[in-house]
Amino acid sequence: MKILNLNTIHKRKSATITAILMLLLLLMIFFFGLKYMDPPIESGIAVNFGTSNVGSGNIQPLEPIKTQPTPEETPQEEIVEEEVVEEIVEESTPDTAPSEDVATQDSEESIRIKKEAEAKRKAKAEADRKAKEKAEAERKAKAEAARKKREEDEKKRKLDAMMGGLNTSNGSTTGGEGNDNVGGDKGNPNGDPNANGYYGNGGSGGGGDYQLGSRRALSRPKPNYKCDEEGLVIVAIEVNRSGKVIKATPGIKGSTNTAPCLLTQAKIAALKTTWQSDSNAGTKQIGIIKYRFSLSN
Repeated sequence: MKILNLNTIHKRKSATITAILMLLLLLMIFFFGLKYMDPPIESGIAVNFGTSNVGSGNIQPLEPIKTQPTPEETPQEEIVEEEVVEEIVEESTPDTAPSEDVATQDSEESIRIKKEAEAKRKAKAEADRKAKEKAEAERKAKAEAARKKREEDEKKRKLDAMMGGLNTSNGSTTGGEGNDNVGGDKGNPNGDPNANGYYGNGGSGGGGDYQLGSRRALSRPKPNYKCDEEGLVIVAIEVNRSGKVIKATPGIKGSTNTAPCLLTQAKIAALKTTWQSDSNAGTKQIGIIKYRFSLSN
């Protein structure tokens, strides 16, 4: 048996506290712990005194009574009540939740399909509109080109009629010149054999009016006359110090005819023009050249 060693103050305090707690626990169990409950006294039911199993009346005899003959009981027809069992048929409520889910899904799917169809319809309508606009623009461009061609042909026809049959010749010389891919010598009897133009009644181009401050034009090449047009074409030029034209812009404000055939030839002639050199001038000096094209020269 192990002997409890209480050689230190701490052990003694611990043993004292443990003993006190055990004592308190026993007291609590004694006073407030389990209680034994005695069963209650059973009480019976009072039964009336009697000597038979049946009886009637309100006077209680204290001794046994004489038994009276028992009347015969006529058998009574037993009425059997048929119990009508009402069968309650529960109306099965359809499960609407899945159908509602299906209906919702169908609705979302139909909405998505409708949106896709609407988007496709709009895209197709936009594509048709653009195609229609493009076709209309091409039609207008072709119509404008045809109109200009008719005008050119009409002018050429009138010019040929005015020239009085100069397109035919009975000369003896062979050869030919022109740009119509037809045999013959295109031009005017009063024209210059060395000229490159084919229209007008003579001459080789339009006269020029040269303006560049105090500087004088040294070379003045005339523009070639290659179309059935007439009028004034003004060309804006930029000239450097050495007298070379470095830029030419034909058809500026004041021009009376901006036909491409006139503008092109006027620009070529302006770029070939040379001017007096001027070391005191700016890097580029601006001036103008006026070319007059006339079919009656």
